[in-house]
Amino acid sequence: MMPDKKIKNFRELEFAVFCIENVAAKLGVGAERVYQAFTEKSDILNGYIVPEYEVLHTQSREYIVDDILAVMKERGVEV
Repeated sequence: MMPDKKIKNFRELEFAVFCIENVAAKLGVGAERVYQAFTEKSDILNGYIVPEYEVLHTQSREYIVDDILAVMKERGVEV
């Protein structure tokens, strides 16, 4: 598990929103439900997406979404 890190700048915030919206689109659900899954049901936002920003933001949208979906599956997080 990655250490919890808080969003510290606009680029990370923008990337977090990008991740939430694109995962929501892939799953066909609202972004609010994905945000809740990433923050209330798990620590995916501050425990994975934010700490891995430097690596993830250099990848394609498809890779990022598939990677996050794999993390969700691994951690048993459902939307």
